[in-house]
Amino acid sequence: MSKESPLAFGPARPAIERFRTSMPPLLPPHLLAGYHKFITGRYVTESEHYRSLAREGQAPETMIIACCDSRTAPETVFNAGPGELFVLRNVANLVPPYEPDGEFHSTSAALEFAVQSLRVKNIVVMGHGRCGGIKAALGKAAPLSPGDFIGKWMSLIAPAANTVATSTMMTATERQTALERISIRYSIANLRTFPCIKILEDKGKLTLHGAWFDISTGELWAMNKETGDFERPEIG
Repeated sequence: MSKESPLAFGPARPAIERFRTSMPPLLPPHLLAGYHKFITGRYVTESEHYRSLAREGQAPETMIIACCDSRTAPETVFNAGPGELFVLRNVANLVPPYEPDGEFHSTSAALEFAVQSLRVKNIVVMGHGRCGGIKAALGKAAPLSPGDFIGKWMSLIAPAANTVATSTMMTATERQTALERISIRYSIANLRTFPCIKILEDKGKLTLHGAWFDISTGELWAMNKETGDFERPEIG
């Protein structure tokens, strides 16, 4: 036979390659590049640790409730490795009050798992500077969609937002920082409305913390449990 069959691999390969290159990537290229660095770098040096986590499961002692802002990843701020932190992220790091009403509650579900299954010893509510959710709460931003999911969510701190927003004794930046920190205290108070959390805290088996991270300076502030004030913790 003088000509290749249409099924022969040789003549068909250029067409296959053209088809492949014309296909959209399965994931954004920058994510694939990042994964390549991870799997050929960090994973190589920590592969046994990952295998151990796969075999034995996770057992983090600390849960972090943080904002979904891309600039404030708790794992980065606390230099934590895989399996060290159980992280929940939502808009403005808010915790709603305990409401067993049969609706969908993702934050409450994560809390339930962390406290009742993982038996974490610490829950840290970590806010941050220049939070978009807090800015929206202060500025009465127009809804981004007919559902106004952000507006509804931020109404959790509406009483405080209204008080802070009308203060003429503070600048806009001061009002922003004030509400960011007040919202942390709100969330901690709401954590105590969950029976399992209140019981464990009273028994000394669970500790609640507040923290605030400044994106521009890298400063970390921790809430004094006695006064509610935010202070710079001593570090080594």
